[in-house]
Amino acid sequence: MKKRILRYFKHIFGTILTLFIIGVCFLLYANGTFNYGQNPKRYDLSHEGPYVFFENDSLLSVNYVKGNKDDGFFVDTQKHSTHNSIKGDCFFPLDTSKFDFSINPNVSTPKAIYNDGNKILAISDIESKYKTFRDFLISNQVIDKELNWTFGKGHLVLVGDFVDRGFSTTQVLWFIYKLEQDAKKHGGNVHFILGNHELKNLQGQYKSAEQKYYAIASILGKQQFNLYDQNSFLGRWISSKNTIELINGILFTHGGIHPEITKSSLTLHDLNRINRANYYKRYFPKPEKNMTQTVLSTKKGICWYRGYFKDDLSQEEVEKGIEKFNAKAVVVGHTIQSTVKKYYNGKVLAIDVKHPNDYLKSWPNKKSEGLLIENNKYFTVLHNGTKKAL
Repeated sequence: MKKRILRYFKHIFGTILTLFIIGVCFLLYANGTFNYGQNPKRYDLSHEGPYVFFENDSLLSVNYVKGNKDDGFFVDTQKHSTHNSIKGDCFFPLDTSKFDFSINPNVSTPKAIYNDGNKILAISDIESKYKTFRDFLISNQVIDKELNWTFGKGHLVLVGDFVDRGFSTTQVLWFIYKLEQDAKKHGGNVHFILGNHELKNLQGQYKSAEQKYYAIASILGKQQFNLYDQNSFLGRWISSKNTIELINGILFTHGGIHPEITKSSLTLHDLNRINRANYYKRYFPKPEKNMTQTVLSTKKGICWYRGYFKDDLSQEEVEKGIEKFNAKAVVVGHTIQSTVKKYYNGKVLAIDVKHPNDYLKSWPNKKSEGLLIENNKYFTVLHNGTKKAL
């Protein structure tokens, strides 16, 4: 009897262990993680901001959330002329660090084509992880530990989805803004290429945003869509950006080039123009079929397309899409990879990897990666600054 009971429990234990192993293998295959150990500082709003809004064309309202849940929250507001640069700072609760920057009320549209031969470092899909992003740039000598730009005339290319799914959206956006200003002083460039989640925020789609930002909007006396609308400084700045750029012969876009776009007469500038004209309009399919519908589509559009990894594309189809824009290869994010990878004989470089979360621990612990292009060679760069040929 005892032997039968023992065999029974061994059978149950073996079944549970087998299911556990299968579950872990599936999780790893899907590039997933178990998250645990949430840090309570993720909801610290004691110096959140700045949230900057235009009040007609002559005034900017600069707002910081102050206070706490016990004593109550309030908004520290200062008004500034739009004719002058404004000093701002951004606080990061997790390590109580802060960075300073100047806000220039004038926003301009960047170029879409660059050809200077300087090195390129690209990273994508940071998803509101400020510490992860900052530390990766420090390790790879884009900035130093004081956050000063050290990448010279190089190009830092951010290939979309730097917002949502995290607790540091505001910190990430102002950090990009700071990097952009600092790079210009040294002859370098920061390219903030928009992904589908930036589009969602401009269009008031906040399903992927943390609840923290609903609270912040309420404290500011606004709705969440106001945080990035056309009266918001960050909204105007984001909406000035491109969705595709050609840098030293390499295309950078969040999703990819659908074959229908390849067959069209659209130029690089046309793609950016069409997207920019619709940044604040939600996309819904319409009966009429035209290239504007394709460019904006949540399946075929360049900010959304996953065809390099989902569709049955030939090498010729992929190469035609790249050659249409006089490029040698295309770098994309959007579709997650276990590591930075090359596809289609090196014509497609996929750089969306699972980055560590600032306020969560996870198992297995993910490590950031990016892509370095230097002297016409491709390298994977790791979270600790290690570089290896791709």
